[in-house]
Amino acid sequence: MDRPPASDRIADILAWIETRLDETLTLARLADRAGLSPHHFSRLFTARMGQGPMAHVRGRRLVRAARRLVAEPDLKLVDLAFESGFESQEAFTRAFGRRFGVTPGRVRRGLSPLPPEGDCSMPPLAETSRAVARQPDLVTLDAFTVAGPARRFDQATTSAIPDLWSSLIRALPFVDGQVPRWTTYGVVWSADKEEGSFDYMAGVGVRPEGSLPAGFVRKTIPAATYAVFRVTLDGTALHPQMKSAMATIWGELVPASGLALADSPDFELYDGRFAPDRPGTVIDVHVPVMA
Repeated sequence: MDRPPASDRIADILAWIETRLDETLTLARLADRAGLSPHHFSRLFTARMGQGPMAHVRGRRLVRAARRLVAEPDLKLVDLAFESGFESQEAFTRAFGRRFGVTPGRVRRGLSPLPPEGDCSMPPLAETSRAVARQPDLVTLDAFTVAGPARRFDQATTSAIPDLWSSLIRALPFVDGQVPRWTTYGVVWSADKEEGSFDYMAGVGVRPEGSLPAGFVRKTIPAATYAVFRVTLDGTALHPQMKSAMATIWGELVPASGLALADSPDFELYDGRFAPDRPGTVIDVHVPVMA
């Protein structure tokens, strides 16, 4: 039997979550429901929804809890916390404050408006599909080493990724250790499958040993086989184009490929001719797959 398109699968899982907020929901259970591996499901869900699947579940439970505070005035806060999937009243109160900017008590006393029920439907796909295409052949690469500034990001902080590239560009070329070419890499690893957070490096190829600029780190990419997705730029701002392209790659093209993902870093490859403000410039996104 053919599986439904990726977008339909996410729509189905959103509706399924809404009817099971009282149940124990885990990443593994959601992925199994969607018919995907946890890694694949998490990347697909985050690309389409802008947050990890378990962050979505917690958010929906908090919206429901806020409404129960008003509708059930005798409900104890500690009981509401446990029924909403939190391990303590304190954890619930912290999460509630981060989500809505007020305490549960203010909402219960009518001192703050109820949060809107919210629309948990899928955001529309960005119109970049024609600018992103899977290359016909898989590519196998030997292990290599990159170095550059790196930090951890989530969906709320990805707008700061260009700062890493600025730091890298200011340091080029390395006096010692840089592989003598101008190929650069945007490397993603250690993705948190539930939260949608990840480590990202703006890097350049280096030798396995050698000095690095202050604050830079070294990362070895193991030998792997990759599906390659080519992004063709239109000459406008780079970051919005890449954010949109990643949603297309992970939300549509990877699921449509039928390939099994490998547990290895993925990366963007920028060659020495890269000119982000020149229409037609390309970026090759390498996604590790099982050979």
